[in-house]
This record gives sequence, C-alpha cells and structure tokens, in this order.
Amino acid sequence: MPEIVPQLVSAVIPVFNRPEMLQRAVQSVLNQTYQPVEVLIADDGSTDETPQVARSLERDHPGVVFYHPSPHAAGCGPGPMRELGRQRARGEFVQYLDSDDLLMPNKFTDQVNTLRHHPECDIAYGITRLVDEAGSVLADPFKWTGRDITRLYPGLLVDRWWCTHTPLYRRTLTDRIGPWSDLRWSQDWEYDARAGALGVSVVSCHSHVSDHVHHSGVRQTSNADWQRDPARLRNRVQLLHALWHNAVVAQIANTAPERQHFSRWCFAIARQCAVAGLCQETYQLIDLARQAAADSTALKGITLFENLARCLGVTGTGHIFRILEQLRRQPGSLTLPQSFTRSAETSNTTTTTHELSDSHSS
Repeated sequence: MPEIVPQLVSAVIPVFNRPEMLQRAVQSVLNQTYQPVEVLIADDGSTDETPQVARSLERDHPGVVFYHPSPHAAGCGPGPMRELGRQRARGEFVQYLDSDDLLMPNKFTDQVNTLRHHPECDIAYGITRLVDEAGSVLADPFKWTGRDITRLYPGLLVDRWWCTHTPLYRRTLTDRIGPWSDLRWSQDWEYDARAGALGVSVVSCHSHVSDHVHHSGVRQTSNADWQRDPARLRNRVQLLHALWHNAVVAQIANTAPERQHFSRWCFAIARQCAVAGLCQETYQLIDLARQAAADSTALKGITLFENLARCLGVTGTGHIFRILEQLRRQPGSLTLPQSFTRSAETSNTTTTTHELSDSHSS
C-alpha cells in the first residue's frame, strides 16, 4: 500500500463496458470544489471502447486520473476492482464510486470538513437522491440517508441504508476493514458490515452529496429473479452469515428490534432455498434465524418449519411453500417502517426499490 498523502481524496471507480457513464462519473469527481483529488479507474477487462475513454481521461488529467486495467474477473462483482483501486489509493480519504452514479460538487468539501470537526468519527455521509437518466428526482432522500445515524449496526440487519457512493472513509479505516470480497452481489453490504463490527462512529454532513442513477443499462441486479436463482440464493446466504457474524462482534443488544427483522428475513430466505432444493443452505438459515430470533413466537414458526423439513425433506417442504407462497411471512411490524423498501422516503416514485438495488424481501 502506498503511503498516505495528507488531505488527498482518492476516488475509486470500478468499470466494465460503460464508456459514457464512466466519463460522467469521473467528471463528477473532477468537478469537486475540494482539492486535491485523484481518480483511480479500475477496469474489469472491458471489451468495448471503455479502455480508450479511460486512457483519454488519464492523458487529459495527468497526475489526477489513473487508469488500471485488469483481466475480467468472471463470476465476481465489482469487489476485486474496488480492491485494485484501494491498493493503489494514496489519499487520506477514500471514496468509492460506481461508474453509473454521480457525486455532487460539494461532497468532498462537506464531508472532509465534517470529519475534521469530528475526529472521533471514521466515516462521514450525506444525503443521496435517487434520479433517473434525465436527472429527474425519484426519491429525496434515498434510503435512510436523510437520518442522523451514529453507528452502522443494528441498522445493517435491516438494510444497507446508504449507497456505495454516499460515505467518505478515512483511509486508516479502509486499511482496518481490509480487502473487498469477491461476492458477486452485495459485496458493499458485507464491506460495511466489517466496518460496523469495528464499532466505528459515523456522522452526517446534512447536505446532498450524491445521486444514485436509475437507468435502463445493465446493472448486476437487472433482469433476474434472485429468489429462484440458486447462485443468487447462495450469495445471499453468505451475506446473511456475514451480517450476523459482524453484528455479534458489534455486540448489538438482545432487545434490538432489528434482530426480529433479521430473523424473519433469514427464515424467508430459508424457505426460498427449500423451494430451490438447496438443502444445506436451508438448514444453515434455519439455525441463523434461531440465533437471531428475539421472541418465542418467531421461534415457534422456525421450529415448525424445521420439523417439516426433517419429516418431509427440504425438497418436499419446498413444494409446499411453492404452492402456498401467499403464506410467506413479512418483516416484523416493529422494523418494517425502518426498511427503505416500504418507507415514505420512496413513496414519491412508482418504481419499487426492489427494481433499483439488490435489496431484500422477506
């Protein structure tokens, strides 16, 4: 890892076959009112004109934009490219930005100043909007970014309550978090779960800092029914284990209502795994749901399902739930209002957040 350059903000942008979007994303970093900045473009083996665009940006902004091509990491998400950029980042602060999203010009100024005024905090965040390709606002604020939150947990058990581009990290924290995983989906959620396990404090700068762009192009979560896709279900099982492990390390309270939500979420995915015939994953999630369960009523339902699975087999139980899908339980009443998937913060758009992100559904 290179030595830290004081005051420098390093923006890491993973990209794959998005030349026009890449130009806009890079420009949103170059437009920052804060200086100095550097942009690290980590290219996941693009096969179109993206490499030419990236090299042109590097030539036009020498010493500021750096292009790092890499062979395509098949079967992985953007984690390996974010890690490539992190390994080369020199800044005192680190910004992760996907190639299809945008930063507002004031982002680094507001968040760096906030961290300077709050030395006890390792992450500053602000308000993110959801916008369409034309820039029309679909939700403001998006997710929970308009709230004042001081810890990543226990909220991470309900949702990843900001976007990848919302926070600004101290480089010292990213060194402590460690490398990005190669999870195909939700690797950013797992990354922040490790930050949450460290007990870091976060602080809001209370200004708009980024736009999450809902577009018609390809996203990792596009055009797939992950509730029926074994690969996505296995990925979700990995994520759930990581979220719970790091929540335990973070020592969340036994009375936290987010535990109830998480338990029911695990239970819902266990049933989906049963429908898909994933026996090992089904039993793993039954155990995880039991560990997180905060009330006896939830435990009864989990035990009933486990007994059915052991009597009828996971496949047989899956057939029952395939026929009776209307019996699927919903998240707990105490935590449902907290989830951005049903909050008033997204009520001004007709597009559901399930179509916009790799969010979960119980």
